[in-house]
Amino acid sequence: TKRPQTQIRETRRAAPLVKFFGRYAIAGITPELVAQYRDLRLSGVDRKRTDGEPNPRAPNTVRLELALLGHLFTVAVKEWGIGLTYNPVLNIRRPSPGAGRNRRLNADEESNLLDVIDRHSNPMLRWIVRIALETGMRSSEITTLRRSQVDLERRIVCLLETKNTLPRTVPLTANATALFGEALRNPIRPIDTDLIFFGEPGKDGKRRPYNFNKVWIDIKRSVGCADFRFHDLRHAAVSRFVEAGLSDQEVSAISGHKSMQMLKRYTHLRAEDLVGKLDKLKRQRKAS
Repeated sequence: TKRPQTQIRETRRAAPLVKFFGRYAIAGITPELVAQYRDLRLSGVDRKRTDGEPNPRAPNTVRLELALLGHLFTVAVKEWGIGLTYNPVLNIRRPSPGAGRNRRLNADEESNLLDVIDRHSNPMLRWIVRIALETGMRSSEITTLRRSQVDLERRIVCLLETKNTLPRTVPLTANATALFGEALRNPIRPIDTDLIFFGEPGKDGKRRPYNFNKVWIDIKRSVGCADFRFHDLRHAAVSRFVEAGLSDQEVSAISGHKSMQMLKRYTHLRAEDLVGKLDKLKRQRKAS
């Protein structure tokens, strides 16, 4: 019942769960076993680095894997009618999600990264990266866009499928409008797709969204930003909205954050703005 992208992501997430728990009957999975799995994944002893040292998983990775396992037990009890007395995942301590990422490019990093991206042979990479930085849209939201969803005259993009399943309308900056204009006028657009950012036909003859992941990884490594993720562009965009003085409600309407709790990570930016305003107020009092 889940969206295709979610199915792909959770199938990958399920792989280590199947490897560890696959030999047990569902009724034989105990809290002790779940705790062993948690500790194994956090220690990294089951996945060594090239130098032989353990390669621990991030706490949030393990937390999401356990959430998927816990959901399995919930479905088994409520929908499959399996007579389990309890959900073993609820009886163990799960890793905390930890602090959200706060990786932003400094001026030199951003300039170097965008310069290499701008010179890439496929202009779609430039349009996608810069649109993400201007709008805060997710990678999947950008690459699945079709021409009918972009209204250059009204300067809006209508997103029909989003991560939280709620459609939203994204206003476009002047730069974003210009970028979409270039993309829509792409002279090499094939007639067999309505996708704005399209890839080569697959074995079935169908065109799917442009997959730029490999070239993105290669480029960011080449400019010394290997730890920077595409999703960090979204964080940078939202930070700029906050710094521009937009309210939480306005930022949420653009970014699609479902909960104001998710926007609290940006409140430090408002505090920094307040420092400047307090200094300005002090100068005004001295002048009077």
